[in-house]
Formats: sequence, structure tokens, C-alpha cells
Amino acid sequence: MAKRDNIFLVGLMGAGKTTVGRQLARQLNLVFHDADQELEERTGVRIPVIFDIEGEAGFRAREEAVIHELCRLEGIVLATGGGAVLSAANRAALKNNGVVVYLRGSPEQLYERTRHDRNRPLLQTADPLARLRELYAQRDLYYREVADVVVDTGRQSAVHLTRVLREKLDALDSAAAGSAQG
Repeated sequence: MAKRDNIFLVGLMGAGKTTVGRQLARQLNLVFHDADQELEERTGVRIPVIFDIEGEAGFRAREEAVIHELCRLEGIVLATGGGAVLSAANRAALKNNGVVVYLRGSPEQLYERTRHDRNRPLLQTADPLARLRELYAQRDLYYREVADVVVDTGRQSAVHLTRVLREKLDALDSAAAGSAQG
């Protein structure tokens, strides 16, 4: 399997992993998977319920199992949960089984996108923006470590983001083809 056969999207909540992932999969004729949605389907409950019952540690253990299973598939675009990179095992699985794309947005931009979403347990605090800043500080290094490509989300539309991402992926393919010939 060529590494490009799978594309894995990482980044904080609200970065556009699911939206961009769906568009990218459609354009590249790949199958789209969302790790959080897979987890909800398997457990039969929403993620906040898993957090309430099992805590973050229980959720992360379930998430790791789902990601490892999905990484074994071929021809997919996978939107990971924002905290998936906290696990060294997840980082290795992602890095070794596909091209990893970090959709990077500032905490302020991500707050604007997520502030009305009640399905984000880590943001159910008195100061969600401060929490996003904390998560960014904690996770940005992991996202960069695992990423083959970084795309700044900014205030771009999902259509524009997908186009930029495709250009970066094509450039990555060209560079790989050039080094394979040399």
C-alpha cells in the first residue's frame, strides 16, 4: 500500500477535520471515516456520555482501539478526534499508515467555530477559550510531530481549504516521485 492511499486529519476540535475530510474523500474517491462517529456508533452513546461514565481515560482507551482498527484499512480519509495525538501508539499508527495532515487553527478561530457546540465535553467549562488555548499549547507539538503536511485553516471556507490541501498533497506526491526516480 502506498502511504498516500490513506489520509489522516489531525487538529484541535473545530479545525474542520470532518468537513474537509468528507470533501477530500469524495474528490479522491476514498472512503471517509470519522473516529468520533465510529466510536459513538460502536458504543451506542454520544461522546459526552462516555466522558461522564468512563472519564477522559476511558474515552481515550476506546479511541485508541478505534484508531488502530481504522489505520489498518486502505483507501480512507480519517478525521481523528482532537486528542488522538496524545497517545504515542496513535501517533505511530497514523504516521506509519498514511499521510498525516494537521489542520491548524488558532484557539480564537476555533472558539468562534465551537462556542455553541454542546457535544464537546472538554469545552464545557466557565472559560472555553482559555481551555482551547490550553489544549493548543498541550497538543500543537504532537500535531507537528506526526504531520506530513500542515494547513492553516484561518477563515477559509471548507472548499478553499480542501483545494489548498489537495495542492499540498499533490506537491508531496511530486516530491516523493522525484526522490524515487533519483
